[in-house]
Amino acid sequence: MLKRRLAEGPDLTLIERQREDGSWYPVTTQEFDLEVTAVAKGLLALGVQAGDRLAIMSRTSYEWTLLDYAIWTAGAVSVPIYETSSVEQVNWICSDAGISGVFAETAAHGLVLEAARAGLPGLHQVWQLNLGAINALKELGQRVKDSEVEARRITAQCKDLATIIYTSGTTGQPKGTELTHGHFVRLTDNTQFDDTPISIAPVIARAGCRTLLFLPLAHVFARFIQVVAISSKTVIGHCPDVKNLVPALGSFKPTFLLGVPRVLEKVYNAAEQKAGSGLKLKIFRWSAKVAIVYSRALDTKRGASWWLTRQHRIADKLVYGSIREAIGGQTVYAVSGGAALGERLGHFYRGIGLTVVEGYGLTETTAPITVNRPQRQKIGSVGLPFPGCSARIAPDGEILLQGVNVFDRYRNNPPATQAALSDGWFHTGDVGYLDDDGFLFITGRKKELIVTAGGKNVAPAVLEDRLRGHPLVSQVVVVGDAKPFIGALVTLDAEMLPGWLANHGRPAMDVTQARTDPAVLASLERGVRRANEVVSRAESIRRFLVLEDDFTELNGFLTPSLKVKREKVLSSYAGQIEQIYSPTSEEAVNVGQS
Repeated sequence: MLKRRLAEGPDLTLIERQREDGSWYPVTTQEFDLEVTAVAKGLLALGVQAGDRLAIMSRTSYEWTLLDYAIWTAGAVSVPIYETSSVEQVNWICSDAGISGVFAETAAHGLVLEAARAGLPGLHQVWQLNLGAINALKELGQRVKDSEVEARRITAQCKDLATIIYTSGTTGQPKGTELTHGHFVRLTDNTQFDDTPISIAPVIARAGCRTLLFLPLAHVFARFIQVVAISSKTVIGHCPDVKNLVPALGSFKPTFLLGVPRVLEKVYNAAEQKAGSGLKLKIFRWSAKVAIVYSRALDTKRGASWWLTRQHRIADKLVYGSIREAIGGQTVYAVSGGAALGERLGHFYRGIGLTVVEGYGLTETTAPITVNRPQRQKIGSVGLPFPGCSARIAPDGEILLQGVNVFDRYRNNPPATQAALSDGWFHTGDVGYLDDDGFLFITGRKKELIVTAGGKNVAPAVLEDRLRGHPLVSQVVVVGDAKPFIGALVTLDAEMLPGWLANHGRPAMDVTQARTDPAVLASLERGVRRANEVVSRAESIRRFLVLEDDFTELNGFLTPSLKVKREKVLSSYAGQIEQIYSPTSEEAVNVGQS
């Protein structure tokens, strides 16, 4: 697919790289292809064989993309490792995948890998990118002929393994999902060359499209977008450090943004916080309401009225333009996945001129399998299946999938493979429904359904996703299995807290102090009541408790893809959960009816 783009325009820009001063310079398709070939030659010179598994442990970067394609060109299999992975996680992946060599970005990653090498006789080589590993490979490969690397490149067919991606592992050991070249090629082709009136291609795979990759390339979502971009006319850039994301967006100016709902929530909350208090805050909230009402009106037969359109134009000048400028000024689409965005935020962003194209997929489906199209979408859904893909709902509500992008097996794990692939369908573990138009809606995870003491089935994701939109909230875990009512554990967002306190006339305080502050708790209670509006009384949160610590990847409560390890939270915070159901608890907060 890279060679196809090379033939179509060798001198056209494929990637832009960022200099230390923040400016960007182009890398043409021919320049990238030559560098890929040079690195692949180095791998051949080292004795890498077709089918060998090589791992990449690095942040999202130009080097990540270069190595991915060089490994494929050498006929080998690339295996991503999250750059935040522990020694135990690295040891498991290297052992299970049979890794023979790893590219490590930094000295710190190198130390993790050296510690993980115990008991891994097959791991022969660790290359450190910060010590010039790529240039060393190029030099080593100078004695390898072009014909040798080309012969190796074409050995890989669609049926052959391209990558092994290990699931985040909210429970138990991560499973190695084997994805072939065919999984990527067929889904990419169906994405890029789908010329129907409701195609997703104009968003991510047409001339003029630009995107800045900042999500981990170790995750299948960003990886698929990388493949689509390089296989089409899209220009990509990389942002290794999310702390530099805002200035990078401003200088790179993407046309579409790849993100997860938490990123879009933070953009909204930061914009509201920036408005401060008083008249400016009132203007922001009025403008946000206008955006939502305007977007909803677009889905009606009558459309937006003259008066609503006039209000929308005023709000655009006052508020919307500055938000669009903060994400680059030219971004008109955001591709969102990984979790539910929520109907309110979906309408807000479309109302300000940024259409969120929400989709659904898993590692096992090579990322997306359903997606909303700009010309045909239902906000709140995850859209329609891609060409070549199908979805159905099992009698118990589980979502079942088929398609050209659905995996064939987990590595070294026949029992898990057999459980996941049954009767020709992939059993996702997610629950949801299809409406009369074929749009898929996700309601939660099958294993996470809560059954209260009264026998009520509750999907926690609906409440959690809505409450996480509160500017003070970082994470939420809804509880209540075999309990008389639904409760929630809440953690505070330490980054948003100082601004919120200042805007609300409260003194500065840390999270430990804020968790019992009356104004903070009152605001959270209002947020809980708003979340409860989307469920029945029996499903609503009656009491909540604010924890002293947040859930992070570092303390083991979040996966690298930022999913909460629910079982670990329920076990570790069993005492706090009991406080929710204790009438004498002074920390649990009762939620009044709105």
